[in-house]
Amino acid sequence: MPVQPDRPDDGANRTPDRASQGAAPTVTDARPGRTGPGPLGPPPEPGLTRSEIAERVASGRTNDVPVRASRSVGQIIRGNVFTRINAMIAVLFAIIAVIGPVQDGLFAMVIVINTLIGIVQELRAKRTLDKLAIVNAARPRVVRDGVTVRVATQEIVLDEVLDVGLGDQIVVDGLVTWAGGLEVDESLLTGEADPVLKQPGDTVMSGSFVVAGSGRFRATKVGRHAYAARLAEEASRFSLVHSELRSGINRILTWITYALFPIGALLIYSQLFMGGHVTLDAPAAGGQISGPLADALRGMVAALVSMIPEGLILLTSIAFAVGVIRLGRYQCLVQELPAIEGLARVDVVCTDKTGTLTEAGMKLAEIRDLGGRAQDEGPSPSLVLAALAGSDPDHNASMAAIAQGFETAGVAAPDWPVTALAPFSSARKWSGASFLAPGGEEHWVLGAADVLSSPDAPAAAEAARLGAQGLRVLLLARASARVDSDDAPGDVRSVALVVLDQRVREDAGSTLDYFAGQGVDVKIVSGDHAASVGAVGRELDLPGAERPVDARDLSADADELAREVEERSAFGRVTPERKRDMVRGLRGRGHTVAMTGDGVNDVLALKEADIGVAMGSGSPASRSVAQLVLLDNRFAVLPRVVAEGRRVIGNIERVASLFLTKTVYTMTLAIIVGLLAVAYPFFPRHATLINAVTFGIPSFFLALAPNTDIAKPGFVMRTLRLAIPSGMVAGFAAVTTYLLVLGGRTVPDPADRTAVVITLCATTLWVLLLVAKPYVWWKVLMVCSMVGLLTLAMVTPLGRWFFDLDVSDPAKVLTGLAVAGVAIVAITVIRVVDDRWIARSEARAAEEAAREDAGRRTASSVQ
Repeated sequence: MPVQPDRPDDGANRTPDRASQGAAPTVTDARPGRTGPGPLGPPPEPGLTRSEIAERVASGRTNDVPVRASRSVGQIIRGNVFTRINAMIAVLFAIIAVIGPVQDGLFAMVIVINTLIGIVQELRAKRTLDKLAIVNAARPRVVRDGVTVRVATQEIVLDEVLDVGLGDQIVVDGLVTWAGGLEVDESLLTGEADPVLKQPGDTVMSGSFVVAGSGRFRATKVGRHAYAARLAEEASRFSLVHSELRSGINRILTWITYALFPIGALLIYSQLFMGGHVTLDAPAAGGQISGPLADALRGMVAALVSMIPEGLILLTSIAFAVGVIRLGRYQCLVQELPAIEGLARVDVVCTDKTGTLTEAGMKLAEIRDLGGRAQDEGPSPSLVLAALAGSDPDHNASMAAIAQGFETAGVAAPDWPVTALAPFSSARKWSGASFLAPGGEEHWVLGAADVLSSPDAPAAAEAARLGAQGLRVLLLARASARVDSDDAPGDVRSVALVVLDQRVREDAGSTLDYFAGQGVDVKIVSGDHAASVGAVGRELDLPGAERPVDARDLSADADELAREVEERSAFGRVTPERKRDMVRGLRGRGHTVAMTGDGVNDVLALKEADIGVAMGSGSPASRSVAQLVLLDNRFAVLPRVVAEGRRVIGNIERVASLFLTKTVYTMTLAIIVGLLAVAYPFFPRHATLINAVTFGIPSFFLALAPNTDIAKPGFVMRTLRLAIPSGMVAGFAAVTTYLLVLGGRTVPDPADRTAVVITLCATTLWVLLLVAKPYVWWKVLMVCSMVGLLTLAMVTPLGRWFFDLDVSDPAKVLTGLAVAGVAIVAITVIRVVDDRWIARSEARAAEEAAREDAGRRTASSVQ
């Protein structure tokens, strides 16, 4: 089988047929040569008949493993309704429902609205994901009624005959019935990366994938009975893999939950025993219960409602859902939600060359005869190449270009019986065929010039020269041994160089420029000749591409390998195992790595990377292990994905800072009030007003706003570093205002409560302004609108009645504003000092890292 030697690609760049892109399941696979040449092709196979298939479907012997998809509608509803926060709110609302009045239960309506919004947004995201997942779904080839057709994975039944080739994933367990150099990689199941040669009668397992040759097998176990079915089912769901954002928020919520009980108990106790006695409550007009117990419960509810960051989980889910919808518009399928977050944290992108930075299709530019045969000796190089193309049962990008070139030129493949085939392998980087030509049996190989011949041979040198111009070059050579023998190819004689032209994508340069501007290193990791990789990198102005590295020359030591990969940017002749080791080494040095790939040779690296990005036209194996799939095969979409991830993370961090500031000031206020044994200054309706105008409403806008901040680790500590000091200052300010306006009393009047509301609103609106930087017109308008809503609530008769506010005492209003002014100054000073301290710490860390790196380089050069 001919090969694309300069890139161990395995055929992932084949132009996909419509069936693989989600067309009807009865499309016939009409590719020429699919049955193989002569006696080496699969024997005639009728497969199952329609009646046999119907009988197995009726008896439930189908491959009923769920496809990778979003949560069901029921799961979405349950996931948004039955949450820890909703349970807390429901208990607090039940208390208010008993003691009244209705205004104090307004916070429950906010939760209902939030839950409905969350459900609607996730349903929208589900529709987007399901549509894209249908396009991305693998459609294996099966033999039915003697015809090869494509079907959905779930339509496979027991005893089905499946036809597999390069890059295909084994979707059910089975026994091989025919093998044409079939090699299967079972590393995802066994951990062993060496391909396994399969012969008729051998077992193949679901979860493995074909890395060389082709074959057929009969399904022996389907559905949940298959070897990897349980693992596949778990991996194929719309999974929530590790997410620093989610785990950090869950950790914070756990801390808050533990704090609710002692603070609530303290408030109840202090409110009931103010003055050293307790009086029984009595029903008031309208069914409202009045008295110390009712007031204590209202105060407790007001405090605990404000402690609960009810909108944080909702806005996190909404931000992710909206991110999925936005990326779906660019034909980017997000198979795991945290991939959006993960790619935003990426600081190294490892990308393939062919099909990613260059156009997927290639063109046969030249066949350069090297004079490796006498005038009357053997067939011409063109005739041999035509024979190789005709014997190839599964064209990859290089062979497709060769076949297309001969078809355009009207050169027909000779009718030579094939005696042996050697499918392309990423490990050996060549393929070939043995023919019964007119002059006898001949053995021909096509592969990398520096692999089939000595690296300093004239053919290899000429191939390197052409590769440095950005061309792909293959060597056609006559071998001395049958291509399927153990010592193949034996001694080879160079006959011709096959030159293929490939063009750099128009948008590749701007994509690399974007990453450079965002502080993301790009490394080209390819199976091509290093000179060819460097040529493409130089054309794209990639720093370091002028010094490309042959991966075979990299150190075998893991630490040294990681250092070399970190320092250089263009790598050629990279095998699948080496590609995985390079990704692993970068991660070991503290980098967050994204790997883009489209071929079966990329699977190990995609699995190893923090974020795997597959091309939609790539092999089913690569698409199955990736977190993101670019369905339109455009590498230029990645900047949008990175930007979307940074928008989500940056905005959720802002929103978290706001909600946790509210939690901290409420805890501060509740503890001090409880210890002083004075009445809690708020009713739940006051807490609802404060939460709405300071954090609740603005957070919806901030969660969906543009944000280009570079994501950094340490979400929890960075969020608490703002929330704790700001919340404590706001809490102490509220207590100060409260004690000043109380004047020694223990029970406040509406004017006292209003003064505390003013202090908290003014202080927390300032925190909102600090978090909302940089300022744009709509943010200023948003804050002004919140001030306007608060003013309306205080000056209109309806607002004063509903929220029990009183601004008739100017002295108390001014007291609230004055204390807020002092708090604002304190928060600003703390923020400025903290920013400067962080800047100095980051600068010291960068200097220390630079010194350590310089020391490692010096030690390496000495060695």
